[in-house]
Amino acid sequence: MAAPQLRTGAELHALVERLYPICRSITGDGVRQTLDIIGEHIALERHEVPTGTAVLDWTIPQEWNIRDAYVAAPSGERVIDFQELNLHVVGYSVPVRQRMPLSELREHLHTLPDQPSWVPYRTSYYAPAWGFCLAQEKLDALPDGDYDVVIDSTLSDGSLTYAEHVVPGRVTDEVIVSCHVCHPSLANDNLAGIAVAISLAQQLALSQPHYTYRFLFMPGTIGSITWLARNASRIEKVRHGLVLACAGDPGPLTYKKSRRDDAEIDRVMQHVLRSREHRVVDFSPYGYDERQFCSPGFNLGVGSLTRTPYAGYPEYHTSADNPGFVSPAAMEDTLGVLRDAFGVLDRNRRYVNLSPYGEPQLGKRGLYDSLGGRSDAKQAQMAMLWVLNLSDGSHSLLDIAERAGMPFDIVDVAARALHDAGLVKE
Repeated sequence: MAAPQLRTGAELHALVERLYPICRSITGDGVRQTLDIIGEHIALERHEVPTGTAVLDWTIPQEWNIRDAYVAAPSGERVIDFQELNLHVVGYSVPVRQRMPLSELREHLHTLPDQPSWVPYRTSYYAPAWGFCLAQEKLDALPDGDYDVVIDSTLSDGSLTYAEHVVPGRVTDEVIVSCHVCHPSLANDNLAGIAVAISLAQQLALSQPHYTYRFLFMPGTIGSITWLARNASRIEKVRHGLVLACAGDPGPLTYKKSRRDDAEIDRVMQHVLRSREHRVVDFSPYGYDERQFCSPGFNLGVGSLTRTPYAGYPEYHTSADNPGFVSPAAMEDTLGVLRDAFGVLDRNRRYVNLSPYGEPQLGKRGLYDSLGGRSDAKQAQMAMLWVLNLSDGSHSLLDIAERAGMPFDIVDVAARALHDAGLVKE
């Protein structure tokens, strides 16, 4: 049976809704369940890295899983319930089964006083702790008394799980696309990114791309560190990359440049985005996994694409980041920009003019349109002249398009026509 294709914004959004209830963390069965669903759409190679494995300066932690958690009021009513919303439990909470007064319980409760109806998202990955998250208005309504506190979780030796999907290209040089799969019920951060990445992979597979595209689905920070540690010997294959997150909110697209600042992916993204509302921000060592790929020892040409960046919208890391916050149109728009960007990246070649002394006669080769007065024909002819003039082996087609002030597609078509006529070679 053919894998289900994600073609429309509505289909992307439906996948977000399906993934939303799963409780994910940096390890555990929630990640595996998420990868099972991703694997229905694209083939995945999964990896399990055991607890205790050294990965660069880090160590794979114990695996965390949770079955249930709640706080019951003196009346017996569950006033905080993991089954209702998995954000109610602090991620990686150790097991608890106690009865305690509200005054003691408050030390383990997290709220957002400025957003009293929202539940925050909190974690304690690398320090043993436990806690619950709830709306401030819910906390304010709790009566004094003794509360039953239960967290039915396990922290034990297991593994960290991540997966890869490869779209083979005509060359083995790679473009990596990375998105994190560690967050629980947060739709924009990063279920929208996962859905867009799946659709992008499906569409690239239909295009017979030049580069090989490697899609990485892994937990944030520790996942990319693990991948880099396990792939250090083949890092030189990675020519370009993008970290994809926050792909479905209503804000304009934001591109964060690589540490190199002028990597080819940086220039391609700025070229594709220049005709639309967008922001380009400089690299900083804070954010998503681009900071691992761009760490000085690797210094890969990897940027980050989001709509509104992390922590840049009130709903970030709260229960308000639900499927209603992300839209089919926004996810479809993000997908379209990525498709355009990788289309430029995949065709951005350098050519050498084989007739560099004087301008070659284009008419006798049928390269001048017979309707020479048309504006589009004149633009095509100008594109050929620009390609011929700058094809010295050091200028890429993107260089030429930007210098000529022309769309990349027109310059690419001109270069192909000149190549077919024997006037330039790659």
